[in-house]
Amino acid sequence: MENESANPELVQRLEAYIASEVLKQPSRRIEAQAPLISSGLVDSFSLVGLALYVEEEFGVHIDDTELSASSFDTLEQLAEFIRLRRGQ
Repeated sequence: MENESANPELVQRLEAYIASEVLKQPSRRIEAQAPLISSGLVDSFSLVGLALYVEEEFGVHIDDTELSASSFDTLEQLAEFIRLRRGQ
């Protein structure tokens, strides 16, 4: 991945979705580098919902094999994944 930071708007939108829809804590703050999957914050069931949200909201396709901590473990990783898929 590139050295430039991920799109802050994407990170904020992902954070808002995870906080409100996954964690059911809309006011919760999630740091952009905080581990989501490896920490257990997002479980496998929630990960599928997150993937569906990303596909619908951002118009990118995610293969089942990509649903892992290696590409989805932080908000920044996920935002960068979306950015690259959108060709931005």
